[in-house]
Amino acid sequence: MFLHLQTEIKRLNLGIMIRVMKLQKAVIAIILGVIALVAYILMSAKDIEWSKYILEASGLFLMLGALLFLYPILFARKDKEGCVELDPDAPLVDRTGTAKE
Repeated sequence: MFLHLQTEIKRLNLGIMIRVMKLQKAVIAIILGVIALVAYILMSAKDIEWSKYILEASGLFLMLGALLFLYPILFARKDKEGCVELDPDAPLVDRTGTAKE
């Protein structure tokens, strides 16, 4: 029971982190890439000619997902002390605890 509750809490934390860091589109792109890859494997087993286009779409989705995962790193903001804020929409907070826009 406790282990189940602990895994549920971890899953919620992961969901919150994905939402906070704006990674929903990246996760969706990766999922679409994997689904397209599975479709390609099934289609190539039946020797369907245009399965290579599904493989290309899968590769594009996977590359797009990888680039979207880089979004928080590329657009991270630094405050005066050099600390990095990964959420670009969050206000910067200095060491005194006051928020700056």
